Amino acid sequence: MSSFFSPRMKLADLIAANHNLILVLPRFNIPLGFGEKSVNDVCVANGVPVDFMLLVCNLYTFDDFVPDIETIASTDMSPLVPYLEASHKYYTNERLPHIEAHLNNIADAIELRYGKILKQFYADFRKEITDHFIGEEKTEFPRLLALRQGTRSRRGQTSHPERFHKGFIDKLNDLTQIVYKYLPGNVMPEETMELVFDILQLSSDIQKHALVEEKLLLPYIDWLERSKK
Repeated sequence: MSSFFSPRMKLADLIAANHNLILVLPRFNIPLGFGEKSVNDVCVANGVPVDFMLLVCNLYTFDDFVPDIETIASTDMSPLVPYLEASHKYYTNERLPHIEAHLNNIADAIELRYGKILKQFYADFRKEITDHFIGEEKTEFPRLLALRQGTRSRRGQTSHPERFHKGFIDKLNDLTQIVYKYLPGNVMPEETMELVFDILQLSSDIQKHALVEEKLLLPYIDWLERSKK
């Protein structure tokens, strides 16, 4: 399968094609300031397998990009677990607290009972998605690493992650609907707009993160398990 993005294209052009990829670079430990360098040259300079990075960038960008198992098997997948762990860290340490700060400011400015409902809804969501990340890090990631080292590991909880991911996206959509429909329009309108934008951006990013797990992580684990038989 040929990539939609090419190793020879400029990294700046890749980012221009999908500005959301700027959020992906830190997960590869790739800093800004790459000038006119190609994707391949930047990856080589930062010790990132270019074939793996292009898989992720293509999944983030093109709805019809679905790598086949031959492509996955021939790709250097060693950065997969570090990449997913970096994504989890970004969500739990940066985006979720940032959204919560906006939400708490707004909740404190509206009627007490509605503010409590809003805070509780978000607290429940944050705990659920954080627990999901922890579960993956305790089950699927060690399972993958064990298989790469030549041993077998018990199948983990995320064998069918679509249900979990869809549930998280649905709850973020519910949260935006609450803000749209029930928050007074005259209460902190600028911060409310920032809150909605942040929720929408998080929802989009988590959907792409889910694709990496569903289209790369699980097929790769299944391929490793079959190859060990």
